[in-house]
This record gives sequence, C-alpha cells and structure tokens, in this order.
Amino acid sequence: MSHPHRASALSWFGKLWSWLDAGRRLVLNLVFLLLIVVVVVALFKSRGPALSDKTALVLDLQGVIVEQHADDLRATAMQQVRGQDTQKTQLRDVLTVLDAAAKDANISHVVLVLDEFQGTGLASLREVAAALDRFKASGKKVIAWGSSYDQRQYFLAAHANEVFVHPMGMVFLEGFGRYRNYYRDALDKVGVSVNLIRVGTYKSAAEPFIANASSPAAKDAESFLYKGLWGTYTDGVEKARKLPAGAVMAYIDGAPEQLAAVAGDSAKLALQAKLVDGIKTRDELRQLLIQRGAKDDDQAKGFRQISLGDYLARQRPSFTGDAVGVIVAEGEIVDGVAPAGLVGGRSTAALIRKAREDSNIKALVLRVNSPGGSAFGSELVRRELELTRQAGKPVVVSMGDLAASGGYWMSMAADQVIADPATITGSIGVFALLPTAVQALDKLGVHTDGVPTTWLGGAGDPRRPLDPRFARMVQSSIDHIYADFTAKAAQARKTTPEKINEVAQGRVWTGAQAKERGLVDSLGSYADALKAAAVRAKLSEGYRVVYLEREPGRLAGLLRALGGDAALAWAHQLDVGLMPFGAPPEIAHDLRRDLGLVTDMANGRKPFNVSAHCLCEAF
Repeated sequence: MSHPHRASALSWFGKLWSWLDAGRRLVLNLVFLLLIVVVVVALFKSRGPALSDKTALVLDLQGVIVEQHADDLRATAMQQVRGQDTQKTQLRDVLTVLDAAAKDANISHVVLVLDEFQGTGLASLREVAAALDRFKASGKKVIAWGSSYDQRQYFLAAHANEVFVHPMGMVFLEGFGRYRNYYRDALDKVGVSVNLIRVGTYKSAAEPFIANASSPAAKDAESFLYKGLWGTYTDGVEKARKLPAGAVMAYIDGAPEQLAAVAGDSAKLALQAKLVDGIKTRDELRQLLIQRGAKDDDQAKGFRQISLGDYLARQRPSFTGDAVGVIVAEGEIVDGVAPAGLVGGRSTAALIRKAREDSNIKALVLRVNSPGGSAFGSELVRRELELTRQAGKPVVVSMGDLAASGGYWMSMAADQVIADPATITGSIGVFALLPTAVQALDKLGVHTDGVPTTWLGGAGDPRRPLDPRFARMVQSSIDHIYADFTAKAAQARKTTPEKINEVAQGRVWTGAQAKERGLVDSLGSYADALKAAAVRAKLSEGYRVVYLEREPGRLAGLLRALGGDAALAWAHQLDVGLMPFGAPPEIAHDLRRDLGLVTDMANGRKPFNVSAHCLCEAF
C-alpha cells in the first residue's frame, strides 16, 4: 500500500519534470528558429544593397596569389611576429569575380591596383591575364595603376586597356633565371659530407651540397627552361601592349643609355617605351575615375566602387545538381595527413575517395601546384585517381605553376592532363641525401659509440661514416622507384619506358616543352580543365563546381580561434619538444599533424626517405 504523501510528492515532481522538459524543448526550438532566421538574414544581407550603374570593380590584389589558403598555423604565426604580411588571394576567387563582373551590367570597368601584389607563378599570372582579357571582350575597360611595377605586377598591368604609373615609379623587367650558392667547400671546412644518391643526369637540385658550381647538364637544362618561360612572358606582354616582337628585350638592353637620355626619369622611360599610357599620382587617378564613372556619395571612396572581397560575397554557388569536383594539390607532398598548403598522401587520397563516393560528383579535376616531395605520398594520390577512373568517373589534371617530380607522378592516372605553356613540369627522377658529420663532431671533441645487435642498427646514423652496404641499399631502392616512375609514366602516356627515359632523367620542362615531348595531353587553362571534365562526364550547361577540402583538426581549429600568438607559443614548444600543461604524447602528435610537422622520417619509422622533388620554384 503506497503512502499518500509519497504519491503526492512523486506526482509533484512528475509535473515539475514535465514543465522543465517542455521548457527545455521550447528554449531549444526558439534557439533553432533564431539560428534559421540569422542564417536567412545573413544570406540576404551578405549580398549587400543593389549595385548602382557605373560601379568600378577594384582589384586591389594583396600578397601572393595561391590555389588554396594554407592552413600552416606555425608559419602564419611566425610571419605575424616578424611583422610580415600574411595576406593571400585565391586564384579561383579572382577568376570568379572577373567572369561575373563581365556579365554584370552595373560593373562598368575594373581598376587594377598592384602596389601590394607580391606575385605568383607565370602560369597563374596567365590565368588572371586571360580573365582580364575575357572581361575586356565584354566591351568593358580595365585600368591599371601602380606606384611602380615589378616583373610580375607588370604582366597583369600589361593586359589593361590603360596603364598608369606614379611620377616616381618605374617598370622593372629583369628576365628569368637565378644565381644560387654552392656549399661543397664550406661543408668540407666544417667536416660535413653529403652523400647524394640519385637517378637522372639532370636531377641537379641537390648539386649545391656536393659541388662548387652547376654541372654542364644542369646549365643546359636550366637555360632551355628559362628561355622557354621568358619567351612566353615577353610574347604575352608584347601582344597585350601591341608592341613589336623584341620590344621588351630592347627596353632591357637599352636601359642604361635610354635612362640617361631622360635624365634618370624611370617613369618617363616607361612611357617613352610604350609600356605605360600615362603618368599619374593616385589622387589624379581617382579624379579620372570620377570623371569616367560616377562620383560616390562616400567622399572617402571618391568614385563608385566595390572591392574584390565584397563582390565575391555577392556570388552565390548552387548547392544542388550534378557537379565537377575539384581537389587542390598545392605544396610539398608528404606521406600522411597534412593541412591545406601541403599535399598529404593519406589526406588527399581521402578527399579523392570522398569525391568518388559522392553520387552528385560526376567528374574530378585535380588542380596540381606542387614541386613534389615524398614518392610514397605521390603514389597514394595517383592510386586513388586510378581507382576513381576505374569506378567510371573521369579524371582531368590541371597543372598550375608547378607540377614537377612528385607533382607529375600524381598526374599520371588522369584521363587528360592539361598544362599551361608556362607550367614547370617533368623532373621525372628520384634522389636521397644522406649527410654525415663525423669530422665535424671530431673537431668538437664529440665521439659516438654503441653496441647495436645488427649492422643496420646505426647504418644511417649521420654521426658515423656512411656504410657502403647501406648506400647500396638506398641506391637499389632509388633505382627501383625510378623504374616504377618511368614505367607508370610510359603506361600513362602510351609509350615505352625507354622513350620516357629520354625525356626523364630528372629534367624539368615548361608546359609547352612537355607537350612537344608527349608528357602532357594539351595546353590550356583551369577553365579548360573544368570544361574537359564536364564533357567527359556528359554534363549539361550549368553544372556545379564543388571544391573538396580537408577540414582542419580540432586543435588547429582551436588555435586559429585563439589567434596567432597561441599558435606561435604551441609551435615553439613543439620545436623544443615540450608541451604545456603536461599534455600526453598523442595530443602532441595531433597538433604536429594539424600543423603539418609529421613525417615518417621524423617519427623514426624509415631509415631514409626517397624524394621525388624538383627543389624548384615557380617563375
């Protein structure tokens, strides 16, 4: 028999719990409704008020142009501490706004401001220049202004209808090519020996560590490469400015005498050489734009205008329908998981699998901008592309500024490989560097001893002389990987390993040179690659383009939220092998992974790492 007071209490608590539960659900529903309202309002407000006519799209390009925003918190934090500009602009964002503005009746012209633009590779410059040309083809004008122009800035400016420079400015063109240091004598003096094990006559990237000057083979290859790139540059400028062939070289060759003839006035020399159309200060440019466009009610702006960022926010992607998936492979290639800005073998392979398993993605474009890196990481990516093709989804590779060595390895599993004429590609070769510092330690009075159970226990230890047996093992491994590289390239290019070997040997080519040698299928732009993928997948007009990118790890996301100072502090403690608050080793590993610091070599799982890397940079 139940007690009446106990039954009453239970009934009271039951009613209280029902009220609390109802209140909880009401609050959650209200919060959810509020979130929906906020999202809807944000979607409409982010577009901003309607644009007025005669609005200028101002492309004040900041920093460098990249394929993808890097997620390297450590590097970003260090740059912030040093006071360096970390601004970057995504190539695809610039192309998106220019192509949208060409169709926008309210955008009357583009103003290209290049003072803060730090450049990018020639292939990416050509992509932006082509987008400027498409904008001009719509009947609208492009006006460029700079306080001065370096070589990269001027390539874009040359594609404007009118180019203006500050009275104290100049157009400084210097050509391609470089000098670099060689360290053989210096390393000998400090007692460090570098054992280079390689395959390929032209695999010369590590020569500075074993020689005091460039080898004849390296000079021949680099000269051929640079002449090809410089020809592409000068041809592009001269056609854009309607100058006679050879005008750029004449400007450079005659600079000392011609500059003296105009009393050292560099801006006047550029005007005289027809590289610019006028000499104007920034306020004079603003007044000109007011006269040609429309005066803005905001006195600070002067003329009616919208920035790249604000105009980009107005562009609304579609979220339904068939799509071409795009995965960006930018940066050096590592074995495992890596953040944006690096190519992780495992993480990039996972993105490819995700695209393959997404029924809405009908074709895949791999946008490659990489000098190479881990041969194993490159193979992980190549294999996933191969499986994607076997699953019936077309794969097209679009080569950006760099697609060399490991970058080329990844590209071999595509249905079609499209390169820009100025892409740097090829470098089919493999190498390993095994430094030893025995003499250096002797000079310091440091000696090494121990009792390993096998001769391999210390075979690769840089504190001991390189064991010839270990060197033979590394050479055998490299020979095998090179044979695998050339065999896969031969299969992909429908030729023989012997034919590939003739254009391999670690030699680097421009995209145009690679096309002549059968290493790529065609020359074209990123837009051409998207169209090719859509055609192969038989997609109709209006298909979507979906970018698949790896989400940052939880710790990386937390540090990004906390800011650069927190990232810098943690990165520094990682460097010295410490962690705050006694964090366990697995946390340290996660953070290193998120910051892109993990390699199999660092973890001691491999005695050496075989690299397919050109150790080159974009021009």
